[in-house]
Amino acid sequence: MSILKLKPVFKDYLWGGRRLVDEYNMDFDGEILAEAWTLSCHPDGPSVIANGPYAGRTLQEYININGMEVLGTHCRRFRDFPILVKMIDAKDNLSIQVHPSNGFALSKEGQYGKTEMWYVLDAAEGSFIYYGFRQEITKEEFSQRIRDNTLQEVLNAVEVHKGDAFLIEAGTIHAIGNGVLIAEIQQNSNVTYRVYDYGRTGKDGRKRDLHIEKALAVTTRMPVVEKRDGYPHVADCDYFTVDKLNLDGELMYRTQGTVSETSFLHILIQDGEGIISNKNEKVSYRKGDSLFLPAGSGDWQIQGTCDALLTTIREKASPIRVGVDIGSSFVQIGIVNSEQHLVTSERYTMDQSMTPEEFIDDLAQRVLDILSENDIPLDQCIGVGVGIPGTIDRKKGRVLYSNNIRWEDVPIVERLGKVIPCPVRIANNADCAALGEAAAGAGKDYSDVVLFTLGGGVGGGIILSGRVFEGGIMGGSEIGHMVVRAGGRKCSCGRKGCLEAYASVPALLKDAKNRLNKELTLDEVFTLYREGNEEMAAVIQDYTDILSTGIVNIINMFRPQLILIGGMISEYAEDLLPALRKAAESESFGGSHGMIPDIKAAELGSYAGMIGAANL
Repeated sequence: MSILKLKPVFKDYLWGGRRLVDEYNMDFDGEILAEAWTLSCHPDGPSVIANGPYAGRTLQEYININGMEVLGTHCRRFRDFPILVKMIDAKDNLSIQVHPSNGFALSKEGQYGKTEMWYVLDAAEGSFIYYGFRQEITKEEFSQRIRDNTLQEVLNAVEVHKGDAFLIEAGTIHAIGNGVLIAEIQQNSNVTYRVYDYGRTGKDGRKRDLHIEKALAVTTRMPVVEKRDGYPHVADCDYFTVDKLNLDGELMYRTQGTVSETSFLHILIQDGEGIISNKNEKVSYRKGDSLFLPAGSGDWQIQGTCDALLTTIREKASPIRVGVDIGSSFVQIGIVNSEQHLVTSERYTMDQSMTPEEFIDDLAQRVLDILSENDIPLDQCIGVGVGIPGTIDRKKGRVLYSNNIRWEDVPIVERLGKVIPCPVRIANNADCAALGEAAAGAGKDYSDVVLFTLGGGVGGGIILSGRVFEGGIMGGSEIGHMVVRAGGRKCSCGRKGCLEAYASVPALLKDAKNRLNKELTLDEVFTLYREGNEEMAAVIQDYTDILSTGIVNIINMFRPQLILIGGMISEYAEDLLPALRKAAESESFGGSHGMIPDIKAAELGSYAGMIGAANL
């Protein structure tokens, strides 16, 4: 099913009329029809599919069944369905109102803010809209004029005509005047702060609520600077792109296009009738119809007469992502741009006295703060990735178990998502470090990379075809717990002979102590080795022998293009690489007849986890 015809949701607000029923074929039997929500996944009024095998289901149910892929790759940055499309009949004046930005709306209302565009379908002679202020005013004057009912004196009244279009960004005070019929494409939100309502009463006989304090907090008190950035589109912004389609039935009777994998296509029929076809499927349309074509549905064709608005979602302009690396001692938050550069970062001590819920709430606020401190609008952030030690259920967004930070069954994605208005993804932090090196570090020229993190333990991540390898069950790879010496040392996991029991930094330092009968630091071990100390030479030889066994095992299983040495040992990797490369050449299956991967030191150090998390 590639063409969905949608039934609108009706709203009978007191200022509405009858034109949507009388002129646009809306099947509504009430007295007043103010709005028809023609494309909606909003809980206040979801669209219902009218045709095909999904008839009777809501559009959101269709998406749930078929996956977010039907929205397109450009919609991955949105937590929810991105837009809401309405037709509005203003028989009477709408209230003077303002919409908040994402950050304010999410913190106060638990849903997105609203940027919208109006396309004037028709307007009575002399009809107008309010569109921002005529001149800049102070917050004090704004407040006073609300109280003494003189606000209209400073508003910018714009006479409107059929075909006019206006982009109304969050924070712009506005209102539709009587006699105006518009199509509205907006963010998927129903948050409105009413400033002035002409003293009207609702169905209950009471004056409708005003939201003055919130409006004072979010309103831009300067004149609107009209932007022409949308050309050649009717409107173009990070939330939607709107184009106009016209077929007069004579000179232009047919047109066609393609719905790619990047975005769905929504078609709102303003006038005309005809047939739309796609993949041997044909659906008739008429004035007032709403049509949804999922991403990737391919070539489509319309023939007949048609005035329509076509809405798609484009790629985010100048996007940034946030990467969070949670460790047992420290937490790091970084902002990463589209060139994989770390714009800024923050590091703070992990407070394990906090409950998981307290920690997540604090983390969410820190993410918002670091964006604010760097003057980066929340809208510019297309995703947050979090690397966490332990066993992760990425699909459900839960930390199943982490011994390092003492978490068990924690729904981190759900809780972070209540504050941060973009997709949140999680993964094991070793996988994030591997992904960071593959995206921006020593592995950026390779698609298949394995990282060994050699520190307090031995971990690592496997990147195959540019993606984190997780295997068929939750938990991902545990490189450190492959057995390299049967019946060997007991590992912290309970088994004997694991790589971690030999190749971790504590294991190396213990071997060095046993040789010299004194405590040594990592620097001292490698300094003595470089100075030719025979005991340390033997320690490093044993260390590279056991590490190379683990590396060769991984080479034989996954055949990666690159092996990276990371963690604390990476600072001394140049002392180890010759022996590791020699072992890989001589011991990998097939030897010189096969492909021997490069072995290098990781480059990004402690930044790898943040950059990798940002790429989730």
